Amino acid sequence: MAGSGEKFASLPSGIDICFETFGDPEDPALLLVMGLGGPMGWWTEDFCELLASRGLFVVRYDNRDTGRSTKLRHHKVGKIDIARAFVGLGSAPYGLSDLAEDAFGLLDHLGIEQANLTGVSMGGMIAQTMAIAHPERVLSMTSIMSTTGRRTVGWQSPKVLPAMLASAGRTRDSYIARSLRTQKVIGSPAFPSDREDQRLRAQETYDRGWIASGVARHMLAVLTQTDRTEPLGALDLPVTVIHGAADPLVHRSGGQATADAIPGAELIEIDGKGHDLPAQLYATYVDAIVSTAARAASGR
Repeated sequence: MAGSGEKFASLPSGIDICFETFGDPEDPALLLVMGLGGPMGWWTEDFCELLASRGLFVVRYDNRDTGRSTKLRHHKVGKIDIARAFVGLGSAPYGLSDLAEDAFGLLDHLGIEQANLTGVSMGGMIAQTMAIAHPERVLSMTSIMSTTGRRTVGWQSPKVLPAMLASAGRTRDSYIARSLRTQKVIGSPAFPSDREDQRLRAQETYDRGWIASGVARHMLAVLTQTDRTEPLGALDLPVTVIHGAADPLVHRSGGQATADAIPGAELIEIDGKGHDLPAQLYATYVDAIVSTAARAASGR
């Protein structure tokens, strides 16, 4: 089930969003929201096609500052800005609410009034923000390896910080090398990814428009997010939370806190899963997303 190919949505805000769709537009819509620094290709074609084959109209897209979507290079971010944000100081050029509005703008462009949401890591935070801001537009939500924004949960293991903050250098090869090193640190110990697949993904990410400053702006959006625990408690929709027990980047407490905050949310915790989307678990993710969307369709 081939995708539509890359298309663009020009939003009223001036942001251009690159996106691709899979499946029948008459099926219930599923918006896939990627995490920090990740373009839409991190939702692989195989994964999107699996979801479309299960009766969902799948939309994947590049967040602003990733892939072929608009880059906000005029917003300069330095290491001091990141350091201040880590300790709760400073501000960001844009926040999760702006990223959420980009997503709604894309849905508007596609004529989609309501959608099921699946977000991973920062994408889970964006999906949560969308559901809080406009619950009438969200049919269901699957939040993967994410957290509520409360600083006492979902913390990073100290071992990942050097990898996350390390320079990617100035060349394609140095970026790919850094990406492979990072994957070693945050990947799933029980579900190792193929090294050549990792390399090809890094090459595609760089070639489609990766910029270090975009990653830094995403990082600031995450570090300056608000605590969503209380407003999450007001949600009334089917929710599944998926988290890895071995996640070093967003501790498993982030997933637990998300599930605890949302009435009726189901928590799926996977032993040996880190902070990635290993192909060995595609069936698990797809089953969870499809069953969550089906609960929305049936009114349960």
